[in-house]
Amino acid sequence: MTKDHNIPARLAALKTTPTAGLKSKWRELFDSEPPPFNRRYLETRLAYRIQELAYGGLKPDTVRRLERIGEELDGGDRRKSRLRADLTPIVGTRLIRDWQGTEHVVTVTSDGFDWQGRPYKSLSAIARAITGTRWNGWVFFGLKSRRANSGSRRTARAQRPTT
Repeated sequence: MTKDHNIPARLAALKTTPTAGLKSKWRELFDSEPPPFNRRYLETRLAYRIQELAYGGLKPDTVRRLERIGEELDGGDRRKSRLRADLTPIVGTRLIRDWQGTEHVVTVTSDGFDWQGRPYKSLSAIARAITGTRWNGWVFFGLKSRRANSGSRRTARAQRPTT
């Protein structure tokens, strides 16, 4: 952990860096392919990572405390712990998928998903309604790839809600 006085300038530069540059920076800092989320998401996560590498991340005691609090809140309920593990996009996230020239927008709600003003419990049901065939909804919307290093995630994008 070193104090780098260049950090504010590096953070400010993210705002004017082209998206391709942000994706390149992501690969450099995370050693993985960037997720299919919007530009703002990439900027905020890169800003956090730059600061984390320069100043250090959460202390192990803090991580353990947060995990303990999460376990107290979900009471050992496996479904709730999966939500706590951030497997589901946060409420308000918009999943955008182009299918045969039509853009489909799905909004994550507290009890599922909304597509074309109708509630759905699963992304797979929405993918089936869009395509007429069975799909894994997580794969269709780019939240999970078919294979570990698949390029299939590029066909969809997500927009985190603005606060």
